[in-house]
Amino acid sequence: MNVHFKDKVAVVTGGTDGIGKALVTALLTYGAKVATCSRSHDKLYALQATHPSLPLHTLVADVSKEADCKRFIESTLSVYGKIDLLINNAGISMRGLFKDLELEVIKKVMDINFFGAVYCTKFALPALIENKGTIVGISSIAGYRGLPGRTGYSASKFALQGFLESLKTELKDDGVHVMWVSPGFTASKIRDHALNDKGEQQKENPMDEGKMMSAEACAQHLLTAVVKKKRTLVLTLTGKETIFLNKFFPALADKLVHKFYFRNKQLVK
Repeated sequence: MNVHFKDKVAVVTGGTDGIGKALVTALLTYGAKVATCSRSHDKLYALQATHPSLPLHTLVADVSKEADCKRFIESTLSVYGKIDLLINNAGISMRGLFKDLELEVIKKVMDINFFGAVYCTKFALPALIENKGTIVGISSIAGYRGLPGRTGYSASKFALQGFLESLKTELKDDGVHVMWVSPGFTASKIRDHALNDKGEQQKENPMDEGKMMSAEACAQHLLTAVVKKKRTLVLTLTGKETIFLNKFFPALADKLVHKFYFRNKQLVK
């Protein structure tokens, strides 16, 4: 992969934690010039301090804001002059039953997970078309199968995949490759920052991330898929099984998903 990414310009949103950080590190290792953004100045500073001599452009930006996305992409083009790869990685999750949910939670999740990808893709698209580049969206199993307690998250990932599939067809004649990735249960920071039904950050992570695929392994699989120009990438056996069951045995999938997410009629958050 070193040859493929060497001297390419890669843009990764949300590159200071989890899968995003692993992607930034891997791409720099492979000789790419990387740009990333985050809402945290401190995390961006720490990331740059980790790679002091490598071509890493960072900018404080909130992808839910159109103006921030425009500024981030324009600054990347100003620094590097082109964009070959855009990975829409920035995302947030939520946990809470819809009947208890503040509607603002769904709006916030959609603004980050869906519109953040729309904004960055829109502003980077001319450069990507010029270089016949690649657009990647980090989706989820929740983009194939609606998950209880994650109505807003599932909606955002369904929307993201529909957007990318439409875009893939539109850009066929322009030579731009579009793909989406569903990491499944991969160790990342997304569950640590998940919103509860009031829109507040949850204090507890219900999953044992020590037993999950690492963010670094996920990043390697993703970049291999970029090189091979795959349409989609679904990681983890559980993820693949869930998609298969939901497609061919939806009633069974309903029962199994309900059993997984509920204990004594209470949502496992």
